[in-house]
Formats: sequence, structure tokens, C-alpha cells
Amino acid sequence: MEVEVIRSRRRRKTVQAQRVGNVLRVRVPAGLSAAEEKRWVNEMLRRAERRQRLPSPDLEVRAKRLAAKFGLERPVEIRWVDNQESRWGSCSPWEGTVRISSKLAGEPGWVLDYVIVHELAHLYVGGHGKAFWRLVNRYPLAERARGFLIARGLGEPGDDR
Repeated sequence: MEVEVIRSRRRRKTVQAQRVGNVLRVRVPAGLSAAEEKRWVNEMLRRAERRQRLPSPDLEVRAKRLAAKFGLERPVEIRWVDNQESRWGSCSPWEGTVRISSKLAGEPGWVLDYVIVHELAHLYVGGHGKAFWRLVNRYPLAERARGFLIARGLGEPGDDR
């Protein structure tokens, strides 16, 4: 894949990559050192290639099916993200959006379904209290999926992810 680096004087801290055809446009702050630019270009290439390799289960279809089956609200948007290093997913209830870590794309479907149900439950309940877990535990494989994620090193006992 061809890479085009665009330096921006307005950009201060963030690095962004966008694929346009067979070109990966990487936008970086103008003051970034050559070494940092190279590091970020390699990271953005890695992320783009991983995204391209994903088997990409259709999250919208899964979320719609799971919401209907377990009496949960459908999200306004659900999508894969590459920037979640320590979470399985995240939810912005005020926007109705759900983001699922692309690290889960290769995991079994029942584990992915658990994470989706977990995030859909956050559309109703913001924290991880009893009401939240009652919603999540409607999914019959919830406990098994939590154990699977812990065993795979994607979570720790006691984590409220």
C-alpha cells in the first residue's frame, strides 16, 4: 500500500490515517520528528492492514439480532475500532454509539456477541451495578464469555469491562 504523509501546522498532537483507494494518507503534526513520523506511519500501516484482514462480522446485523432477542435497545451506530488497548468495547449512551475493539474480530462469535450485549446494556445503565449485570446476564453465555476473555488475556478477574 502506498503512503502519503501530510504535515499540518494546525495539528498539534494527533495522528490520523485514512485510506483512499490504494493510498494511506497519514496526517501528522508539522513539528513531528522524522523518527516519530516513521513510527506513526508504521503504526498506521499496521492498523490499516489489520483492518483489511478482519473477517469482519457484520456488527450492525449482530447488534440488531441481539437487541431484539434480549430486549435491549439498538445502537444508533456500532463499529470496529483499533484504538482500544485495554477494553473490549465502549459505549456512548448519550449518542447511542457502540465501539468494539478490532482485537475481538478473530474471537468466537459467542464471545463477540457477549461484548455487544455488554455494550448494549450500557445504553440503559451507565455503570456496572446490579441492574446492569441483570441485563447482561440475559445472554446465556455471559459468564462463559467473561471467563474466555480473562483466559485469553483480554481481561482480568474483577475488571468491570
